[in-house]
Amino acid sequence: MTTNNKLKASIHGYRQSDVVFRGKLGSLRKSFKQKVDFIFAQAPHIVPPLEQLDNDEENTADAKGWWFNTEDHSFIATEPSDLSVGFQDSLTSIENIFEKEGPFDGVLGFSQGASFVSILCAIQQKKMSSIKFDFAILISGFKSLCQPHQIYYNEKINLPSLHVYGETDKIIPPAMAKDLAESFDDSQVVVHEGGHFVAGKKHIYNEFITKMYDNKQQIN
Repeated sequence: MTTNNKLKASIHGYRQSDVVFRGKLGSLRKSFKQKVDFIFAQAPHIVPPLEQLDNDEENTADAKGWWFNTEDHSFIATEPSDLSVGFQDSLTSIENIFEKEGPFDGVLGFSQGASFVSILCAIQQKKMSSIKFDFAILISGFKSLCQPHQIYYNEKINLPSLHVYGETDKIIPPAMAKDLAESFDDSQVVVHEGGHFVAGKKHIYNEFITKMYDNKQQIN
């Protein structure tokens, strides 16, 4: 890989923030220092704190979300819904980041952020937006079960993708992550023994990212 590559590793999970996600990716960022620039985005919607959390969830003082699937502004990935409250605002926010800070070679997302990335992949393929990128990394991802989002999964997504998830994840069932991977034509899957977190070992991502940038150099 050459220097000055831009990987937009910015799509944080639900109940996180850009600052929190930057910390979660600390070891990965150091692994690719001077090879990949990680740019972080912030979801526009405030998520109220919870008094009681599941084992793998977390409370942060600046918790944000990309959309909600209930009228009272909460989000549960495993529950189907007719709602996607705030999604359009989040899409506009991402489009603005692409315009101001792009171009970006790839997009990385975690949990709800990874679900959002899958939708961005479909939006790009369907030419529904001006955003453009060459590959995606989806960590603990899932297909959105919001009815308004089903249009994005009505055909295979033809974009190189890496899917990383834990076999003991209690927030996003592994079957949901697997189902998302199978919605991509060109997908690579890595399953680790842990739960709902960003696996920080470089070798999980190195082969895929190196291949993506090698391909880019050959095209150029």
